[in-house]
Amino acid sequence: MGIQQRNNVQVQGAGDATIVFAHGFGCDQNMWRLMAPCFADRYRVVTFDHVGAGNSDLGAWDAARYASLGGYADDLLEVVKEVSDQPVLFVGHSVSAMIGMLADLKSPGAFAAHMMIGPSPCYINDGDYVGGFTRADIDSLLDTLESNYLGWASSMAPAIMGAPDRPELGAELTASFCRTDPDIAKQFAKTTFLSDNRDEVAKLKTRTLVIQSSDDLIAPVTVGEYMRSTLPNGILRVVDNIGHCPHLSAPSASCAAIEEFLATLDRR
Repeated sequence: MGIQQRNNVQVQGAGDATIVFAHGFGCDQNMWRLMAPCFADRYRVVTFDHVGAGNSDLGAWDAARYASLGGYADDLLEVVKEVSDQPVLFVGHSVSAMIGMLADLKSPGAFAAHMMIGPSPCYINDGDYVGGFTRADIDSLLDTLESNYLGWASSMAPAIMGAPDRPELGAELTASFCRTDPDIAKQFAKTTFLSDNRDEVAKLKTRTLVIQSSDDLIAPVTVGEYMRSTLPNGILRVVDNIGHCPHLSAPSASCAAIEEFLATLDRR
């Protein structure tokens, strides 16, 4: 099976540099439709679906491979190798930001820069670290997801999206969650929400932009500040937005933050 078929890899635009966009939990590459085209006049723009999402090859799903974020990181490195023979610029939403970080640590030099939208290295509060949830919160979330995935999706997706003035976006995320195979979604949720990648953050030397919503149920501002203080070569930009998906609910502000960051790379 080819990588392009497995991950439904799509390439548009033209340019010397390549930007790879990776979606978050319960989503697919269509979530980049408002941002990716903004860069297609200057870059090769690559979008793809994680195995189990969108139009990926569901036959490629393997419970053992995807029991940790490392399996997704391996997939990402294969996608990167498929689309470019040069280091790529990487835009990862939510859990994909951590997948990109792990891929970089596995293969130093594969990434020229990271742009993380709503990343969280750990969702569970731990001492002075405020991830936004207690362990009991996460256990309850996963129990509800296990017993009634569609009900969980219908209630949680609008809360995750936020954007109270754009209810159609919450409905879109709900539909995306409901299209995902429930068994795959349950395992990906467990892999995502129980992961703790704080030890890896300090190891990421590649230049990194963290884009943080000012009001985010999933990744509060405290997490963005943790990323800024822990990343050796990272900066934080907080965009005025309610919700975990500013690439949909605040695409202009998100694009502007990325453009500003890319300009600093060009000046180096």
